[in-house]
Amino acid sequence: MQSLLLESDYLRLTVAPQGAAILSLDSLKHQQPILYTAEKALFPMLPLANRVAGNCFRLHGEMVTLPKSPVDEQFFLHGDGWLKSWQVETEDSQQIVLTLDSQHECGFDYHARLVYRLEGKCFIAELQLTHRGSKPMVYGLGFHPFFHLTPATHVQFGATGFWPEGESHLPLEWSDQLTAQTNFITAKIPDNHWLNVGYSGWNGLALIESGDLLVQLKCSTPYLMVFRMADEPFICLEPQSHPVNAHNMAGQPGLVCLGQGETTRLAMEMMVL
Repeated sequence: MQSLLLESDYLRLTVAPQGAAILSLDSLKHQQPILYTAEKALFPMLPLANRVAGNCFRLHGEMVTLPKSPVDEQFFLHGDGWLKSWQVETEDSQQIVLTLDSQHECGFDYHARLVYRLEGKCFIAELQLTHRGSKPMVYGLGFHPFFHLTPATHVQFGATGFWPEGESHLPLEWSDQLTAQTNFITAKIPDNHWLNVGYSGWNGLALIESGDLLVQLKCSTPYLMVFRMADEPFICLEPQSHPVNAHNMAGQPGLVCLGQGETTRLAMEMMVL
């Protein structure tokens, strides 16, 4: 797989145009990984994040059936941006810019531009999507990082509530009663159990601390997805512009309806201390 390299005095980043994937992000100061290095350490989610019940939804009185995914039998899982090959627009010592054009019969017709940048101790990802179709369409964006997890890693973030996981990984009814496993308001070592839930009321800041390595995750969205697999050395804290299955929720929270030429954006920052 083709890979591109960015390096600052503090961080080293490798990027693959295939799927616009981050392959690795390492702290040079601490000589350890920030993201779990597997097939993909981080990927963008577009033109939607996660799953939509029935793989369809109603928009402006019409039923929209989402495309089939080559990696999931039921859902257009995380959209298609993480599966397609992106074009390298620019590559220099400061940043890598990738672009993608994608079109589907359901109404998705977009141009995406993704910037990965290192600024000293900070890794920044900026994703923007412009709708090209003549008919308006709803869009959502997200980032899916796999943070390296050690037995001593503590995770902390605030939230007002969450959607418990139901059948086919879809959310159940929202609850404002966080459980012992889902409550990260006080920093803690994540339980070594399956966890796959979405949070609302996130203030846009999460802390991941492993010994003397501290990562501050920032993103201006109230929705955060958290994914943990038992006995695996990673935890995913995924900022999303909308909750899972927002397409079938009242008011379609967090989704943006774009007319031709209109743009939506999502930026994420990781400060490594």
